[in-house]
Amino acid sequence: MLEFLDRDDLVALTRALVDAGGENPGGSEQNTAEVLAAAARKRGLTARLEHVAPGRPNVDVDLEPGGAIGHGPGLLFLGHSDVVPAGPGWTREPFRSTVEDGRLYGRGSTDMKGGLAAVLVAMAALRRADAPLAGPVRLACTVDEEDLGLGIRALTTRGLGRPFRGCIVAEPTDLQTVVGCRGDAYLEVEISGVAAHSGRPADGRNAIDAAARLLDLVRGDHDRMQHDLDPLLGAGTWNVGRIEGGRGTSVVAPSCRLWLDRRLMPDEDPQRIAADLVEAAEVAGITGDGIHLMVEVTMAMPGFRTDPAHPLAAAVHDAVDAVDGPASIGGWTAACDGGFIARDHAVPTVVMGPGGLNDQAHQVDESVGIDELMLAARAYALSALRLLAV
Repeated sequence: MLEFLDRDDLVALTRALVDAGGENPGGSEQNTAEVLAAAARKRGLTARLEHVAPGRPNVDVDLEPGGAIGHGPGLLFLGHSDVVPAGPGWTREPFRSTVEDGRLYGRGSTDMKGGLAAVLVAMAALRRADAPLAGPVRLACTVDEEDLGLGIRALTTRGLGRPFRGCIVAEPTDLQTVVGCRGDAYLEVEISGVAAHSGRPADGRNAIDAAARLLDLVRGDHDRMQHDLDPLLGAGTWNVGRIEGGRGTSVVAPSCRLWLDRRLMPDEDPQRIAADLVEAAEVAGITGDGIHLMVEVTMAMPGFRTDPAHPLAAAVHDAVDAVDGPASIGGWTAACDGGFIARDHAVPTVVMGPGGLNDQAHQVDESVGIDELMLAARAYALSALRLLAV
């Protein structure tokens, strides 16, 4: 079966996916989805596009039951078609992929066009080898993972349509088998006060001053969490991503808005966190007397945790080891769509993919090692064999 994994084919597909673009924000995943679907059909797999917004289709690629393929629970691979904006500072064209010294360069090469390509060629190899699997293999590729998660929410609402023994998220982990991820939530905070002339600030109620006091509470909560670290995932964190407010230098600010990122432990509820923030502001005397506070959760991505001894984790780890990859088991401080699959569908989930999260994903001159792409493809195919073998 592994003989059907062709290095040149894998590189060509990764390059085609990188060249298709898909910057988000921007809602431009259509080209990537079409390239992926066409590549799947060319390799004898079935592909279906489902638009979750105009020009933004999820893609399901299936190694269909039939022949030597059974009808039991299957294996789900999960990925996303969008990439973060290229930004300035590149020494290469970000959406015109290049290969140099064994690495493939371009926006999304690591996060996560390389992972998508590795999964697809692994599925094609399983098909060509007529591998005796007890259930189907599916790649679900979603839109909008890098922003608000429209794609995974649509997939979760629609349902998976059949049972799966496990889910492998092909995000970049340097081929480590990740058995736990933190979640993420975006909180938008709107603070309203009372405008007044800056010469008599006591006549007004300054929303920026209230925001500063609220951020002291946020900072204190962040520091408190760092004293109780989970050995696998660390702790929740706060980050202030953006702030704006006021009308002018000589006016007491009647409004201020904050955009906060709150990384979640697997058992945390972002709505509860938002309510606790409002309550803490009331207790601290920040709100009242003309200051009003509203907190809205605009995005929430759950975390997850899978037992390292689970057959899924063991199979993926052992597959990486069998192809001479850097096999290890660990946790991830980032968040991914896999949390929805674990929480909403009770499917055991791990993350394993080519490329480095911290040194390549979202970076200028992003790249992925071609040898690592091949290792990932081989490990994906072996994982499917070991989990679904008849």
